[in-house]
Amino acid sequence: MSTPPVDFRTEPQQYRHWRLNCEGEVATLAMDVSEDAGLRPGYKLKLNSYDLGVDIELHDALQRIRFEHPEVRAVVVTSMKDRIFCSGANIFMLGLSSHAWKVNFCKFTNETRNGMEDASQHSGLKFIAALNGACAGGGYELALACDEIFLIDDRSSAVALPEVPLLGVLPGTGGLTRVTDKRRVRHDLADIFCTLVEGVRGQRAKDWRLVDAVVKPAQFQEAVQARVRELAAGSDRPGGPGVALTRLAREDGPQGLRYRHVEVSIDREKRLATWVVRAPQAPVEAGIEAILAAGADWWPLAMARELDDAILYMRTNELDIGTWVIKTEGDAAQVLAADEILQRHAAHWFVRETAGMLRRTLARLDVTSRTLYACVEPGSCFAGTLLELALAADRIYMLDDEERPAALVIDERNFGAYPMVNGQSRLQRRFHEEAGPLEAVRAAAGRPVGPREALELGLVTFAPDSLDWDDEIRLALEERRALSPDALTGLEANLRFSGRENMLTRIFGRLTAWQNWIFNRPNAAGEKGALKLYGKGEQANFDWNRV
Repeated sequence: MSTPPVDFRTEPQQYRHWRLNCEGEVATLAMDVSEDAGLRPGYKLKLNSYDLGVDIELHDALQRIRFEHPEVRAVVVTSMKDRIFCSGANIFMLGLSSHAWKVNFCKFTNETRNGMEDASQHSGLKFIAALNGACAGGGYELALACDEIFLIDDRSSAVALPEVPLLGVLPGTGGLTRVTDKRRVRHDLADIFCTLVEGVRGQRAKDWRLVDAVVKPAQFQEAVQARVRELAAGSDRPGGPGVALTRLAREDGPQGLRYRHVEVSIDREKRLATWVVRAPQAPVEAGIEAILAAGADWWPLAMARELDDAILYMRTNELDIGTWVIKTEGDAAQVLAADEILQRHAAHWFVRETAGMLRRTLARLDVTSRTLYACVEPGSCFAGTLLELALAADRIYMLDDEERPAALVIDERNFGAYPMVNGQSRLQRRFHEEAGPLEAVRAAAGRPVGPREALELGLVTFAPDSLDWDDEIRLALEERRALSPDALTGLEANLRFSGRENMLTRIFGRLTAWQNWIFNRPNAAGEKGALKLYGKGEQANFDWNRV
């Protein structure tokens, strides 16, 4: 019996592991993991340990707060279980999982935590982790994604990253990186912390910068509430009615996915997926009242949600489909009109959240370990926001045919509205931030750019004519299909983030290289590896060679 595909669509009424409560300007996200509700059989989610299903709910809850509760200005992340906040990713789940599942799981959990930091930076949402009990591994990673961490001082509760001594793997890569880059824990103290199974508690945890406050049990709730109200007071979230995120309509089939604005067609023999993202079919609502009335059906948000869901679905469920060819269809003028509306109302909370959804979705595409080729053809609408799909690709092919002209259009949204995780626009990445090429591209903004000019500006990789087009695309896909997927993952991850480095690029780089490698090593994942033997009472059998 085949395993059903993972579905990332959910809603609060379906949650098994989280309780979301919004009271005025403060929301409480309380973790209450159901032991018997794992996403896959074979393990129990004890001690608020989590699997992918728990994080799918967390991701959805954050989206609900963003869009459905504009009155919320600060979020308390805590636990409903006594003396336990979260014991981290479920180790038995990891031990039973395939290599690809483990890596994809780590990537999604990091993206979800990045989303919390994104909300703090861009949405006026502040987060406090109220650690009312022991907090280890991925649980501490969740706390690290918050703006501040409060730890109960009950003489037993501690924070810990015990993956190295217990499992023979890295502390989630995101946890390891945030300890040094975000919380600025001294490297020698971080070395001790990451090799202590029992973790660090009390005043030492605060002295080492692992938490922001340590509070006695009798004053804990009061201290958390006082601080969360202070953080809420500094937010620019406006209040008022929100916008309901209705369930995405999706048609699933063996040959792909179909939404209203996004379609994915799969050729299994060629290990190829062809993506088509469509422009608005009618003018996009322009006034704020009309935009709010359209709600989740407003094209920029609807398209972003569909694209995000499709990326997650394909990344998790279609591991053999290694090449994604990205196309667009429709009227570029409608896309540009939608972009102008996004620019005009950029300060409005709902438009700001929609732009954030587009930013995070495009960033998810950037860190996806698939080959991305874009094809610009007659009838394409690679303009403005949708041009970002091509700029995210590893190569861009554009048809040069005078009888059937193809064009792309640059607009203001391409100059920083959707930065990658390293803070660069995709145009800045493309031209290594060199002023000359960027100025030449900006001079061409606002009008159709044909294939020859696009080639001269460096906006496309190749511009074959109609005689060569089919053969060029076929050969490019065949050549890519013959290459090692492991080598391509490394190649693409390196080339997509050139120049700038920051905390997030280090997280994803370490996940791609270090954790990907460690998860494959017998010291962790072999039959006598630490990850496989955890909880069985046996000692791991390490190969002591340093590689």
